[in-house]
Amino acid sequence: MSIPWLVPHTGMVSLVALVPLLVADYIATGAKQKHFWIWHYSSFVLWNALTTFWVCNATVGGGIFAVLANSLQMSLVWGLFRLSKKRLGGVVPYVLLVATWIAWERWYLTSAQISWPWLVFGNAFATSVRSIQWYSITGTLGGSLWVWCSNLAVFGALVALAQGRVQKWTKAARTAVLCAIVLLFAGLPICSSIMYNSYREKSEKEVSVLIGQPNLDPYHKFQSMKQAEQNDLLLGLLETPLAEQSAQLLVAPETFTSDVILNDIPSSATWKRFRGFLEEHPGSDFLFGAVTNQLYTQRSAPSLNSFPWGEGWREPHNSAIMLSSDGRTEVFHKSKLVVGTELTPYPKIFVPLDNWLSSKMGVTSLMARDSGQKEISLLHMGDGTPLGCAVCYESVYGEYCTGYASRGAGFLAVITNDAWWGNTPGYRQHLSYSCLRAIELRRDIARCGNTGISCFINQRGDIVSRTPWWEEATLRGTVNVNTRQSFFTRHGDIVGRVCSLAFLLLLALLVVRFLLGKK
Repeated sequence: MSIPWLVPHTGMVSLVALVPLLVADYIATGAKQKHFWIWHYSSFVLWNALTTFWVCNATVGGGIFAVLANSLQMSLVWGLFRLSKKRLGGVVPYVLLVATWIAWERWYLTSAQISWPWLVFGNAFATSVRSIQWYSITGTLGGSLWVWCSNLAVFGALVALAQGRVQKWTKAARTAVLCAIVLLFAGLPICSSIMYNSYREKSEKEVSVLIGQPNLDPYHKFQSMKQAEQNDLLLGLLETPLAEQSAQLLVAPETFTSDVILNDIPSSATWKRFRGFLEEHPGSDFLFGAVTNQLYTQRSAPSLNSFPWGEGWREPHNSAIMLSSDGRTEVFHKSKLVVGTELTPYPKIFVPLDNWLSSKMGVTSLMARDSGQKEISLLHMGDGTPLGCAVCYESVYGEYCTGYASRGAGFLAVITNDAWWGNTPGYRQHLSYSCLRAIELRRDIARCGNTGISCFINQRGDIVSRTPWWEEATLRGTVNVNTRQSFFTRHGDIVGRVCSLAFLLLLALLVVRFLLGKK
């Protein structure tokens, strides 16, 4: 299962990658082997560690917790499947396994406060975009369902062979089963290839975009380089290409500056510098990331996420700011926040605990407490063109991103800072997930990374052009504005909702069977 996350264009491996575990489980059940949880938990730990070890580069404790906790949840799903075999016969436990797994993935993507959906099965095809154009209908969880159906089909065929049942089948039955398996593996890629070749980019108008990649080491940018120097570096990068040809939208990465006070944005030195730059280049707008703060003068804390600030309070945000050439400013606050580094989950429980521990250690806080928006909002260019800006981690959440398209965004920008992980598979995996969003929403994407990879992605999920990793660079491109809504945008995650309903019904059946003591 690790191969598709580590080796590009190998998503099809996931269609058989679960078969060994399914076979091992089948043998252990027949032999009435105890403590099989050690085997499936170890399998999930190994998979999580091989694919997401790079989190430890940013936070060792957080990385270890992510591997062990995520593996534990996967193992609990498998444990419920094994438990169901005692009361539900035939294929029903396997249906429960699929429904439970996908319902859990959907919960991760929609509701969980401690959310780590990096290894959703459907993400395995993020670098195999020619095979998954139908994600514009089903979304990523459609890929998860495909993974499960394919693995279970192969597993079922192996069990039938091992039990000698295949020899008892008629020739027509054998042919039907073989055709069904071949169709399951080849049908969707063939349909996707047809969709890919026949799809034409939708364009109501074009927007010229210039991306700036300043290549600032995030571990040193706030200590070794003043913000004014960072501003000069970025604008110096943009100046030369703008002298050759103007651009309608300039894009800078996530958390580029930290001097923006939301109560008085024009007082920011960065805002003033960028405003002056736009006056020198009329017709351009500037989209950039910022660590922002809302200040309050009241005595009581405005929210659990607030910190004491002088005689009042401050509420931090990870924001995207759109500065138009006429000085108009719009702000969007990142909503899908990273646990620990941006978000304190279940704040009514953990914020008081954090306050107590922090006071004992003599620090302000051990965990970050950024505040996100409750609902998605769009940003607008000076000519009124609406766009959605996914800030870093938000680009991992498919159904969340439909909110941009459903509200009328003509294209998407993704601003991020992936350098915390170093030169590991992490930033490449994150990049590939933007390709999934392009297919699901049928939107062009302009992606700006602090250290790379910055790129332009078309509506079929192809990376049209890109910058190198860990180099100062600029990238010019054109994005198409498209306000038509894909099926997935209009109807959302149907696969996830159906599987969640199936999970609840089968769980109720399992509970009833246990209460009645029936097998």
